Amino acid sequence: MSVDHYENFPVASVLCPPALRPAITAIYHFARTADDIADEGLASTEARLADLADYRRDLMLVATGQPSSARWARVFTPLAAQIARHRLPVPLLADLLDAFAQDTRNPLYPDRAALLDYCRRSADPIGRLLLHLYGIADAQALRRSDAICSALQLINFWQDLSVDSPRGRHYVPEADRTQHRVTLSDLATRRDSPAARALVRELCGWAHGLMLEGAPLVHQVPGRAGWELRLVVQGGLRILEKIAAMDHATLLRRPTVGAADAPLLLWRALAMRAAR
Repeated sequence: MSVDHYENFPVASVLCPPALRPAITAIYHFARTADDIADEGLASTEARLADLADYRRDLMLVATGQPSSARWARVFTPLAAQIARHRLPVPLLADLLDAFAQDTRNPLYPDRAALLDYCRRSADPIGRLLLHLYGIADAQALRRSDAICSALQLINFWQDLSVDSPRGRHYVPEADRTQHRVTLSDLATRRDSPAARALVRELCGWAHGLMLEGAPLVHQVPGRAGWELRLVVQGGLRILEKIAAMDHATLLRRPTVGAADAPLLLWRALAMRAAR
């Protein structure tokens, strides 16, 4: 099975335990479809929000054992089976829909706390759902999972500045922009400058700290899933390295991790050791 991604989160790969692949695939298609409703095509904001409301109603129907509407049956029929089989926490799935609805309005974020609240609903539920499937529920593991998922979301934002900003998707907190004297117009027009690069450098440092905070989770997740998580962590850190290598000029172009990086990521994943 190939590796699919919702943002930076691998959801179905050769490292995934075979018994969990149907559940992980169902969660992926649920999230991917909702994200497309919120972000793809030419529909108005009102139409997107109406569709997301219908989508949420279907989620609540299958969560109570009732059939969904026919509109997204290919999503909700398999999801219903996995909710019943694994007792998936439905509030986490609903949190994703809250984040997608928020995306339709393209809000501005006044500070880092507001952006982390968005990550709490857009990214962290994925990690918590996976931990639920692996039978891991202790508070420390959940905190570390949240740190990794939020870090991945933030890294994706700083990686995609050249793509998101011209589209009016502004995830850089206002407090950080103000501190570095970078305006929304600077971001929207991709105006590169020493100030913009300093801003990206600081934001990447924030994401790097979160990733290191969560990284010990790789030693709590068992078997092949733990090895996949190692690659996820190292992939995020590698993107930050590539951003640094281009002197944080992500307003000009988008750095990527590709097949050529695989040997290095594998080596670094193998080298991860639990703290004594």
